[in-house]
Amino acid sequence: MLANELPLSTNDSQGAEPLIFKPLGIDTWQEHVIYLHPDCTVCRSEGFAAQARVQVQIGDRRIIATLNLVGAPLLETAQASLSASAALALAARTGDVVSISHAPALESVRALRAKIYGRRLDGGQIESIIRDISAGRYPDVHISAFLAACADGRMNGRETVDLTRAMVNSGERLVWDQAVVADKHCVGGLPGNRTTPIVVAIAAAGGLMLPKTSSRAITSPAGTADTMETLTRVALDAAELRHVVERVGASLVWGGALNLSPADDILIRVERALDIDSDAQLVASILSKKIAAGSTHILIDVPVGPTAKIREDSDLERLEAAMRHVADAFGLQILMVRTDGTQPVGKGIGPALEARDVLAVLQRTVAAPPDLRERSVMLAGALLEFCGAAPPGRGTRAAGSLLDSGTAWRKFEAICEAQGGLRIPGEAIFRRDIVAPHAGKVTAIDNRHIARTAKLAGAPMRHVAGIEMRVRVNDEVRAGQPLFTVHAQASGELDYSCSYALAHPAVSIAPH
Repeated sequence: MLANELPLSTNDSQGAEPLIFKPLGIDTWQEHVIYLHPDCTVCRSEGFAAQARVQVQIGDRRIIATLNLVGAPLLETAQASLSASAALALAARTGDVVSISHAPALESVRALRAKIYGRRLDGGQIESIIRDISAGRYPDVHISAFLAACADGRMNGRETVDLTRAMVNSGERLVWDQAVVADKHCVGGLPGNRTTPIVVAIAAAGGLMLPKTSSRAITSPAGTADTMETLTRVALDAAELRHVVERVGASLVWGGALNLSPADDILIRVERALDIDSDAQLVASILSKKIAAGSTHILIDVPVGPTAKIREDSDLERLEAAMRHVADAFGLQILMVRTDGTQPVGKGIGPALEARDVLAVLQRTVAAPPDLRERSVMLAGALLEFCGAAPPGRGTRAAGSLLDSGTAWRKFEAICEAQGGLRIPGEAIFRRDIVAPHAGKVTAIDNRHIARTAKLAGAPMRHVAGIEMRVRVNDEVRAGQPLFTVHAQASGELDYSCSYALAHPAVSIAPH
């Protein structure tokens, strides 16, 4: 709701026929949209045209939305509809009266223009921009302009600190009564790298508190929240999260339900669409979420490889310097861990397939991918040492013992039960192998092509869709041997994904 704002004029205040809400079930994700008939009274009286930014009110709730015009038979002149996100924000129900007015002027646009022209912004200016973004007052074009103006080194260290602080202040903040509150994060870019659930289970079994909140995938085949959603309930509110952590010492939930740094989710949506990879935005995105969650010690996994997000060690060094500058400003302890980003991790890529890998590692079955287990144990050991839960040089051994003894698995079961119960992930209906065109040795696997193939198969929206890897770098293969298997829930998505895979080979094979 936009507090302390009065509408400039409304359709009902002018004696016009009231607009009645009619749901149409249109999903525009996070973008708020209102739909009106082009001949409705309010459009004629106020001169509203398509793409206008308007203030929409139902009861005492208000949002800013973009106007789209829709004629009969979908809408009549006295009806209004809302996108799914807008309807949720307004708690709209069929038959509600909808009031519309001109959107208030955005004073923060002055600061945005200054940044576009290369000027440095102070903390108050950045705060005003982030406040308007988190309140839904900025259209995507304004957000895009802000992201572009801040990219490619256009934000200095002070501005990055101010951006992080503004993003923390845009939502709620959790406070815990522990001196050490641990967290683990991966910068992404590596398919199948689903170490977080395993690391959290091991570290929590080792005595650490980990109120872990994770994001859903935006451009990848799965995020940690997507994978965990195939196993348990992840959409917990702040009170439920606190209850889970106080009961079992850790959580594995979706951060989007908690209102922690909500501006971050909006910025990421537009940033990914633009394919802008800004260090300042990445640092503020990661650390604002951790600060808001109450973390004190954060391990950051940074895969480095030619087709990962971080491609070279020089990129890692630049990112680490920016991370440490911001972390120091907020009194955070961070540990950056460089990991191998040259090929996917584990076998499964996609929510349910990755969940099966996680279960296999935690349950110590013969199907457990060795690389996922090794990476998870290493990261968990580093976190235990970093947080003082294991002596220096003994973390990996301690993490391995917690996993091998079944203690980590029992802790994971407890976390899932506290969040709503543990379930078994489903399986896809359709499967097809992509095979080696000739015999030889696997020399490289392209992470980006693998991720794209999994997404075209339906991941992450279809939890059971994705890819099952059958080879790794340095494996010897024969002609016709499966390199990976595509899993899909619809035959059309299977065909589309496999066509892409054949046109863009992800596995390089050197012939004998």
